[in-house]
Amino acid sequence: MTATDTITSLPLPPGDLGLPLIGETIAFLQDSDFAQKRHKKYGPIFKTHLFGRPTVMAIGAEANRFLLTHENQYFAATWPHTTKVLLGSASLSVQQGSEHIQRRKLLSQAFQPRALAGYVTVMEDITQRYLQKWERQGTLTWYPELRDFTFDVACKLLVGIDSASQTPMGKWFKEFCEGLFTLPLPFPWTKFRRALQYRKLLLTQIETIVRQRQQASNPGEDALGLLLQAKDEEGNSLSLEELKDQVLLLLFAGHETLTSAIASSCLLLAQHPEILAAIRTEQQQLALEGSLTMEDLKQMSYLEQVLKEVLRVIPPVGGGFRQVIQSCEFQGYRLPEGWSVLYQIGRTHQDSTIYTHPEQFDPERFSPQRAEDKPKPFSYVPFGGGMRECLGREFARLEMRLFIALLARDYEWELLPGQNLEMVRIPTPHPRDGLQVKLWRR
Repeated sequence: MTATDTITSLPLPPGDLGLPLIGETIAFLQDSDFAQKRHKKYGPIFKTHLFGRPTVMAIGAEANRFLLTHENQYFAATWPHTTKVLLGSASLSVQQGSEHIQRRKLLSQAFQPRALAGYVTVMEDITQRYLQKWERQGTLTWYPELRDFTFDVACKLLVGIDSASQTPMGKWFKEFCEGLFTLPLPFPWTKFRRALQYRKLLLTQIETIVRQRQQASNPGEDALGLLLQAKDEEGNSLSLEELKDQVLLLLFAGHETLTSAIASSCLLLAQHPEILAAIRTEQQQLALEGSLTMEDLKQMSYLEQVLKEVLRVIPPVGGGFRQVIQSCEFQGYRLPEGWSVLYQIGRTHQDSTIYTHPEQFDPERFSPQRAEDKPKPFSYVPFGGGMRECLGREFARLEMRLFIALLARDYEWELLPGQNLEMVRIPTPHPRDGLQVKLWRR
């Protein structure tokens, strides 16, 4: 009996494929406990049908390890159809094989330590400007404001545009993101169709920016500047079409997930004043006044633990899709070629065999003494893992640290009563009522 025969004879995982064509997609998009309910019923590996394709959902550190270390052997990165179409065929997230490796190397230049150190001053200026604006407002709905903040930071540092959230681009981007994880219905009233229209507007705007930059004497030090100067191994520059898709992806990745992560930090710290007090104690011990540098932020080890715990409790990305390119076996089940597999970040982070009382917000679990994520590889994966680990990971961590360090040092905030704090999961987790707060200077 050959290895192929052995795999063919294995059972499929348990589960339900749902309705014809749409499967269980609607439940997946609308029910925040979708994975939890099925995990309880079928165990950590089960089948379903999402975004037009039979899908296996695999939960746990072992599943993450298997999926993320067999890229291009059994699996290839994939996305729901709507996401692929909206991000564009030339964007890094959709590229495969050697092309993906080459482009990743090129784009990673914008996130090297030297580049990041150069971003701190601009990030701090924009943060202070927003904090002062919110102080004047007194009470506000924070989530849309944080979205503007991260969009301004991403646009300034990645493509050199000031106050982009106050231009039509800010609104276009919001509508564009709304359609990324939806059903691919082409009707005029659907989120997907609207997002396609906004993609066109965004690309036209990006093309204008790229052309202006191509004509400038100095291409600049930001991500776009690096992309404009980049050459592949044959000495060719990136085409205009590819530049547009890569810039769109960088702006999406540099802002949508970060908004979620920063909002979750603000929410959890408001709910746990003792942890906010501990952040301030660390700051007082370090006696850091005025502007903060990269070195200052590196000294804030407790703050680092807090932000790690935020990303464990409310990861901005719930999981990742892979397509099976060669049938294989995992834990006694067959994963058939052509199916999708969805690995689960959120459910992995709630595994009580890895994390003590996983439902509790406890930054001490990441202290050097406890280091709960260390014994088992792939048990902590807020940025994914393997060869497709989030490219902007250090950019995101820098922006979160700087923002929370300044907010905690100079401001107080509290949640307004009577709001719905239930998490909406799509496109990224955020409180249903947008996080309503009162904010004032300390």
